Amino acid sequence: MSAPGRPKRESSLGEAVAKRQEGSSVSAAYEQIAFSLADGVARITLNRPDRLNSFTDVMRAEISRALDEANASEGLRGVVITGAGRGFCAGQDLADRQPLPEGQRRDLSEGLRVSYRPLMERLHAMTVPVVAVVNGVAAGAGMSFALACDVVFAVESAKFVPAFNKIGLVPDMGGSWVLPRLVGQSRAMGIALFGETLTARQAADWGLIWRCVPDADLAKTLDEVASTLAQAPTRALAAAKQELRVSADNTLMQQFDLEADLQRDMGYTEDYLEGMKAFAEKRPPRFTGR
Repeated sequence: MSAPGRPKRESSLGEAVAKRQEGSSVSAAYEQIAFSLADGVARITLNRPDRLNSFTDVMRAEISRALDEANASEGLRGVVITGAGRGFCAGQDLADRQPLPEGQRRDLSEGLRVSYRPLMERLHAMTVPVVAVVNGVAAGAGMSFALACDVVFAVESAKFVPAFNKIGLVPDMGGSWVLPRLVGQSRAMGIALFGETLTARQAADWGLIWRCVPDADLAKTLDEVASTLAQAPTRALAAAKQELRVSADNTLMQQFDLEADLQRDMGYTEDYLEGMKAFAEKRPPRFTGR
């Protein structure tokens, strides 16, 4: 439900999400996210628009449960994550934490270890592609969460806000691991130490994200990403993820051996046979994910 005075894009996204969920397998047991599964593609929408989808204990638990539900489904081919309203995720909702008596200090490591780490472990363990479509601000832990996905699209009005140093903290939720791998040590240091807001266009130019798209194309991008994943050679994409994730720690020859092993496995798939047949017949392949 849209609040009066919010941008038109916000209500149109809500209508698009509802329309896309028609005919899908939708779980109604979620309070702070929307989850649906159709054509082998799971869609997770962070759904606290009045709080810019900032994280709570409930939301983190629900995202983890949705990832588990998706992973357990037969024929899963991809996951698409976005936000409802005008933000993707504004990071931790500080109002979700109980106030402490005056003079006491909170052990912030507890929340990271107990709540955030299990979520990131589930996200990282997904073998299928996980795509974030950033529809607005991604700040603090919300930025780290988006960048932990395999591929990130963002609308032109979206902003990436490191935020941590503004309140005397350090990047978390895996952000310090992801940033240098995406943009190199120099830019990662600049992002962490100066905390300057990055536009979606700048993020794309730096290689922080995959692509920047017009705001008007948000719903179209969500559908196109889901459609692409639903028709892709699922096992080949999973193997490509495996290759790229370990490449930084492998020698060239170790990586060559891994490529050979995975290519052998791919050669025995039905999708490879279909791909070769479609190429010979000069038609689009009809991959089944097997």
